Amino acid sequence: MTDVRWKLRCTTTGREYDGMDARFYSDAGSTLDVVHDLDHVRATVDLGTFDRRLGSKQCVDRSGVWRFRELILPVEESMIVTKPEGATNLYESRWLAGQVGLDALSLKHEGENPTGSFKDRGMTAGVTMAKIRGATRVACASTGNTSASMAAYAAQAGMRAFVFIPEGKIAYGKLAQALAYGAKTIQIAGDFDRALDIVQQVCERENIYLLNSVNPFRVEGQKAIAFELLQDLDWQVPDWIVMPGGNLGNSSAIGKGLMEMLELGWIDRLPRIAVVQAHGANPFFRAFTSGQPLVPVQNAETIATAIRIGNPVSWQKSLRGVEASHGLVTEVTDDEIMDAKALVDAAGIGAEPASCATVAGVRKLVADGTIRSDSHVCGVLTGHLLKDPDAVVHYHRGELEGITSRRANAPVPCEATLDAVRRHLD
Repeated sequence: MTDVRWKLRCTTTGREYDGMDARFYSDAGSTLDVVHDLDHVRATVDLGTFDRRLGSKQCVDRSGVWRFRELILPVEESMIVTKPEGATNLYESRWLAGQVGLDALSLKHEGENPTGSFKDRGMTAGVTMAKIRGATRVACASTGNTSASMAAYAAQAGMRAFVFIPEGKIAYGKLAQALAYGAKTIQIAGDFDRALDIVQQVCERENIYLLNSVNPFRVEGQKAIAFELLQDLDWQVPDWIVMPGGNLGNSSAIGKGLMEMLELGWIDRLPRIAVVQAHGANPFFRAFTSGQPLVPVQNAETIATAIRIGNPVSWQKSLRGVEASHGLVTEVTDDEIMDAKALVDAAGIGAEPASCATVAGVRKLVADGTIRSDSHVCGVLTGHLLKDPDAVVHYHRGELEGITSRRANAPVPCEATLDAVRRHLD
């Protein structure tokens, strides 16, 4: 690699560092942004460039991340580690829209990425940077999706992967992927926040490349969701983009990508961003509604395992995008999440519980008048239905404590006779 056309900037002080500096925090202890040379980007590519790449047979162009590489990580193509990822569908369901009180609803399904979640977009950028830096070992703390993605990309790049998971409630659909892809999986006594603390210490002392969302290059890959969503809409800006909030790397990334497009003059306004948290893991919601700095939630708890995080590392970055777009943060209960999940699944789309916090949040915001029924709303579904199959089966059997299975579709016992089967058909 020759030119490094980006810098690292402290999110609180604005101090800048070399783009290849081996750090994830500033001297002030804050997270970092990757700052691109937007004048160079403007002079090099335009929206037509990205549209033309849609018809390409080149792997980097087919990727829904590297198609936008000038704004992600402008590096030599030979260094890029891609599956390829992205190119996910934007679903329209009039029936589902009606169920949540909208005239129309669009859902960008990031569960259609190679390992089944949006994490692949960030991981292709993160593992590419690890390769550029000559790393041979990578690590992350994870509630599931991050570990699955990192393990897959590390295996493709020939790197050793170490996954730190919290004890208890890890969805097997996610854990199975990390094990299958060969990652060394270490279960830490404690929750996700404790696992993240430990992995950061280990990476610093053992010279292992950290791939949690505190890594600013992860955010760069994930912001391609915003680029591809707008490309799906022929570069027309929706009224709202709604997404779940856990560690808040995704909302940070989408906000950053949208603000960069606005600065480049490629869009004329920002859509309003709404971040939806689960009631039992809602520190960002509490901070936003109180106007105070975030206070971690101890022992965060929600059925939506992917967003069961009490101390989100990227909350300040996420808040920046929410405020710039005149957006908001809301919360929903587990019962509301699973009710929304039943709707998403019944529409033939399907998603894991954390994804469906998006639709639960849309439903709530429409009901209280925040989102008008004729608004153009795009929701982000973050993970595949089969990431957490136990939640699906237990819901339809009515076996989830505190959850009302309003749309239960339980399997029914039946004698092995034609007449018995016919009675069930009727």
